[in-house]
Amino acid sequence: MDTAEIVVVVLAAVPIGALGWFFFGPCRARGARLEGGVQRAEVTVRGGYRPAVIRVRQGVPVELVFDRQESGECTDRVVFPGLRVSAGLPAFQRTTVRLRPEWSPR
Repeated sequence: MDTAEIVVVVLAAVPIGALGWFFFGPCRARGARLEGGVQRAEVTVRGGYRPAVIRVRQGVPVELVFDRQESGECTDRVVFPGLRVSAGLPAFQRTTVRLRPEWSPR
């Protein structure tokens, strides 16, 4: 293998590694803020959910405000099957979904 082939292999490995990190790398969790006994977090819906992971305290009610910034059918509903919660997300609107502590999976 000569120098040109090594350079090509290295240049190909860099974007492949970057794509792997983007899709399979660790997700950073964002904590919900506590306001008046309720944990609140905002989630932007545009080609996915940002943040993808939200850290909340167990036993405290949670309000997730979804800001949907698109109109595709893939994101018109958010479902938490373990909590038995399903909510419609109208396009280009903000929707609040409330999760109460007693809605724990059983």
